[in-house]
Amino acid sequence: MTKHAVANGIQIAYETFGSSDGRPLLLIMGLGAQLIHWDDELCELLAEQGHRVVRFDNRDAGLSTHLHDEGVPALGTSSSYLLDDMADDAAGLMDALGWTAAHVVGASMGGMIAQTLAIRHPERVLTLTSIMSTPGPDVAPPTPEASAVLLAPPAPDRAGVQAQALKTWSVIGSPGFDLDQDRIVRMSGQAYDRSFDPPGTTRQLAAILASGDRTEQLGTVGVPTLVIHGEADQLVPVAGGLATAAAIPGSRLMTFPGMGHDLPKPLWPEIIDAITKLTTG
Repeated sequence: MTKHAVANGIQIAYETFGSSDGRPLLLIMGLGAQLIHWDDELCELLAEQGHRVVRFDNRDAGLSTHLHDEGVPALGTSSSYLLDDMADDAAGLMDALGWTAAHVVGASMGGMIAQTLAIRHPERVLTLTSIMSTPGPDVAPPTPEASAVLLAPPAPDRAGVQAQALKTWSVIGSPGFDLDQDRIVRMSGQAYDRSFDPPGTTRQLAAILASGDRTEQLGTVGVPTLVIHGEADQLVPVAGGLATAAAIPGSRLMTFPGMGHDLPKPLWPEIIDAITKLTTG
């Protein structure tokens, strides 16, 4: 069941999995994505490992607050908020949950937010897992093919969104694994039904571009850190993961051949095991 919390002055939609006394695990999703993009089954499997899992919609996504009054920024020239603000949203959600600290897992932009949370609020982060992410937008720029699908004009309707999603994931998904077309169609339709706000995604992208490079600041991160990246990622090439791991002292790097900018189900057992080993210390 989706709940709402007031966090950092906005409404954040979130859902929970697992026992209330489990190890707190906060999942942060990426650009334009919603909490449902953390698969139910993946969340349940993490909960089975003793975690209290919380997934949530970032600002300008899903059922959380959308900053419609901010309009559509010109990319690279302006932004109505930064990744700092999105990290503060996550800290505010932790306050609402009664969590003094949590194990934090972020994917793509969510990894950037998780990194920023560890920098800005080090006492709130028990461990950090950064998946298919990067210390800064210029560290590992997307391939031309990935840029084209990322910046394509939004589709006008539900069927168009589903067709566009299939095209997008055929480019940025994992070439070493079968493309789950049924899941992509189902999830993109479900996301459209929950919330369809292309300008919100543009505002998130503007925040990424305006937030700059975190490489030097990541050197201050002192919590156990896991960096996961696909070696075939076209949207955030593996150089982003290598740079993240190099920047954070003592971090562990895991890369997977054939993995693109998603989490192929055959890799879940190894990824869940790595996260669990990290959170159980």
